[in-house]
Amino acid sequence: MGERDKLMEPIDGLPLLARQTNRAIATGAPVYVTTRSDRPARIEALAGLNVRQIAVNDPSQGLSASIRAGVAALPPDITALMILLPDLPDIETADLRAMIAVHKAQPTLILRAMAEDGTPGHPTVFPKRFLRALADLTGDKGARTLLAQERVTPVALPGKRAITDLDTPEDWARWRAKREHL
Repeated sequence: MGERDKLMEPIDGLPLLARQTNRAIATGAPVYVTTRSDRPARIEALAGLNVRQIAVNDPSQGLSASIRAGVAALPPDITALMILLPDLPDIETADLRAMIAVHKAQPTLILRAMAEDGTPGHPTVFPKRFLRALADLTGDKGARTLLAQERVTPVALPGKRAITDLDTPEDWARWRAKREHL
């Protein structure tokens, strides 16, 4: 993204991070957001929202550092953890509620959102028994290694919501152009 922070890109008058956090809050589940001290605009974007911000002490360690920090902050009575990457702008509250409903029906399974065509995406729900493994992750691959080792139950979300990831200015331009034509 060059000098731009993709999580601060405005959508509907809000930075993407705040927009997606609001969608998570609307599920009624507790929301924890990992933040980096070197990104104060992100911290400010979350100010006033009903979330618990968790500092990531060493963001240079990649996505696993965020997951480890988030897991460490969870209360002991938690039953599952949904990992929602904030740079997926098409994920809606209804999608998150659908993942929660499937988890309630099948509480022992790892759930992974998929696009309609079966392409794996996000979010992912991990039952409590996997929290130790998540707390031990290293590197910038997130939970990919764990997902490859375990049985994962797919949850299809409409269209490409689970995989629409905007990482470049060109991705953003295409997404915005498509959105304007809807």
